[in-house]
Amino acid sequence: MRYALLLCCILVAGCDAVRSTTDRVFNRGEPAAAPEPEEAVVEEVAEPEPSPATAAGWIGAKTTIASLGDPTTPGRWMQTPLVETEFTGRVLVPRTGAQAYITLVPAPGPEGGGSRLSLDAMRELLLPFDELVELEVYSN
Repeated sequence: MRYALLLCCILVAGCDAVRSTTDRVFNRGEPAAAPEPEEAVVEEVAEPEPSPATAAGWIGAKTTIASLGDPTTPGRWMQTPLVETEFTGRVLVPRTGAQAYITLVPAPGPEGGGSRLSLDAMRELLLPFDELVELEVYSN
């Protein structure tokens, strides 16, 4: 048994993956590149772009009726015609006061159309899977 363990350690130590990893960790193999002389670096400072939440957002709450969406799609999301671009928003259930931050995904249809919640979002908001639920959606 000891000889098998010793043989296994020797074989693993000779493996290219192990050898290349230890070479990178201990800086063996290639000589270090000579440091370049320091030069004055001019950085351009760009104006920050507005985040998608503020660009596509609104003030206050919008109301929608939601049902369970595709249960095989993972994540915490809501497909809704209230948004035109994907961003994170806050969803509140007025009946219970439960709220969660979820990804709002655009869906085709009129703005007054219904929305679909993911299984994870329904669990987070403590909603029954077989009911239509009124939700308030906040973009910021």
